[in-house]
Amino acid sequence: MSDKLKNKFDSIIFDLDGTLWDSAPTVSLAWQATKNQVDFVHEDVTPDMVRSIMGLTYDEIFKKLFPYLTEEQRLIFQKLCSVLELDVLNEHGGDLYPQLEETLKYLVSKYKLFVVSNCQSGYIEIFLKTSKFSEYFSGYQCYGTKGQPKAENIKDIVKDHQLITPVYVGDTLGDYNSSTKAGVPFIFASYGFGKVETGQIATINQLGDLKELL
Repeated sequence: MSDKLKNKFDSIIFDLDGTLWDSAPTVSLAWQATKNQVDFVHEDVTPDMVRSIMGLTYDEIFKKLFPYLTEEQRLIFQKLCSVLELDVLNEHGGDLYPQLEETLKYLVSKYKLFVVSNCQSGYIEIFLKTSKFSEYFSGYQCYGTKGQPKAENIKDIVKDHQLITPVYVGDTLGDYNSSTKAGVPFIFASYGFGKVETGQIATINQLGDLKELL
């Protein structure tokens, strides 16, 4: 792997789901338990179903997965899911990708690290708490904080922390589009949930590749 990107950046902004961890098995347990509490959701919730919408905002997720629900039903189900999701994640956490901690240890010695995700408020905090990796990150931002697009949250991180040459690492086309709109170069994590064919400055097949790349 080329080392042409070494010493090119002052910071790394990470996506969360599909990039640092896979929370789909835990989230699906919470949403399935919620489904069993109501009588208007037809299908069972599976990890693959949750993975299929990772990267979307919380509002977009429930519109896409349950288009037959009335707006009232959707909002009720969404609210119930959001509460139980955080409770279950707080207890069980998500599946951290291999080499995560050793990679973060290496990277934080050279770069400031951040997380920007389209998740609800409290979600990134649970990742940091359950993984015990909060010491590696200088800040984070999510959709739930201000209800704004990921590109704007990336811009906020760059502005608030006075970053000069950041790079974004994510696993979906939405991540690529958001980082591009924010004017931040993109590294594609191919082991995640999406596909990006062109435009990225590099592709990693596992988290540990960042140690060689950056």
